[in-house]
Amino acid sequence: MTTTERTERTEPSTVAGEREMLEGWLDYHRETLAVKCAGLTEEQLREASVAPSELSLLGLVRHMAEVERGWFRGTLADEQAGPIYYSDADPDGDFHPGEDDTWDEAYTTWQAEIARARELAAPHSLDHPGAGRRHRTTGEPYNLRWIYTHMIEEYARHNGHADLIRERIDGVTGD
Repeated sequence: MTTTERTERTEPSTVAGEREMLEGWLDYHRETLAVKCAGLTEEQLREASVAPSELSLLGLVRHMAEVERGWFRGTLADEQAGPIYYSDADPDGDFHPGEDDTWDEAYTTWQAEIARARELAAPHSLDHPGAGRRHRTTGEPYNLRWIYTHMIEEYARHNGHADLIRERIDGVTGD
């Protein structure tokens, strides 16, 4: 069985306003991670990058589901949505899929968290302060603009990891 997600991305506008630009780049990076996973088997998606790292494409998708959940549900909306994959016993559980964890479940969960993130962000301006977690040293809230910018950075960083993992798996490279 291989993954069948989208293999094309929507290029962000080069002349958009600030919000459309931020949302366009965030969606582009979300789509990039899906592209990096496309066409691989369950076994390939579980394949770790290189010892001693346990980083895999499946783990990255699970991690990004947690990140979407944490920043939009927890920080922006102050929803009390607990972790999906990690726990006190395994704080990096998102990166440690078990034998029974599947790509279909991880992908579906990730897409559901993206959909919820869009719902929560839609009614707010970029200056809207999050109702949840605050900056650990200043105590200031994170506004939606900051959350979007951080999410773009988070995806960009992990998409670099995904590039290297994918190249190691089957030699596929690209943007």
